[in-house]
Amino acid sequence: MQPLQFLVPLDALAALEPVIPFVIFGFVVLNILTRFLQHRRHLTQADSGDDDEAIDRWLPHTATTLGLVLASFVFLVIEPHGGMVMSILALSVFISDFFEYESRLVEARSKSKALERPTAAIGASVVALLYAGYQSFFYLIEPVWNAVI
Repeated sequence: MQPLQFLVPLDALAALEPVIPFVIFGFVVLNILTRFLQHRRHLTQADSGDDDEAIDRWLPHTATTLGLVLASFVFLVIEPHGGMVMSILALSVFISDFFEYESRLVEARSKSKALERPTAAIGASVVALLYAGYQSFFYLIEPVWNAVI
């Protein structure tokens, strides 16, 4: 008997095992798209407002970030090694999003600086995209990979 047997439906998660890497890949792609849209929104909000009060978080971007983190935790239950790496990358995207939002507020408050792109969050998202792509589409390179390794 496993301790989490009654809290986590492992049989239901096992049925979703082939789909979860593609769900994570989709969340990462959506997160990158919503990040660019959110940045454009922040630029227009900063131009229209006098202070940082005009800048707010965008719900679709927050939802994709939280979905990415939760899907990576589900992947952690199914595939411990790959899920641990993906969870760390998803959490780094979450943390960098948090700090990038706070830095946009500081830039909007100063008015002497233009709002910069969220470079740290973009970098974390690109690394997460590469690993999610590796986990999702490994079957495409598996013959070559097994021949070399």
